[in-house]
Amino acid sequence: MSEQNKGMAAPEQITYSNFLFYGCWSGLALMIVTYLIYVLGFMGPHVSMSEVVRLWSQPVHEYLTQGHAPTGWDWVYLLGKGDFLNFLGIALLAGLTILCYIPLIPAYLKKKDPIFAILALAEILVLLVAASGIVGGGGH
Repeated sequence: MSEQNKGMAAPEQITYSNFLFYGCWSGLALMIVTYLIYVLGFMGPHVSMSEVVRLWSQPVHEYLTQGHAPTGWDWVYLLGKGDFLNFLGIALLAGLTILCYIPLIPAYLKKKDPIFAILALAEILVLLVAASGIVGGGGH
């Protein structure tokens, strides 16, 4: 590392951090907007507030069964309901690492560093498989 580059972040690190910065703020903004849509009643809930209050102290299985609430990625089918619309911001924040790795692939290829491009792609694939719930049970 040359003297003038000491303490400087690599362009790939800047790209990653910029995606992370704007992604976090976007996710938080989306959470606020979708929460307001829900609270102000612009979209009706899947599980009414009185039902949520009644089931709140019950085991999660009771809540899921009696509230007819989905598990895993099935919440996507209920995005037309205010209480599940809120999940969009959470999903964005949860998937942000995947989104941050995407621009690294062309950046590393441009830098003629194919090993790191392959590692970034592998990271994306591992995270997508983990998020899908195909292996292990996270998506059930």
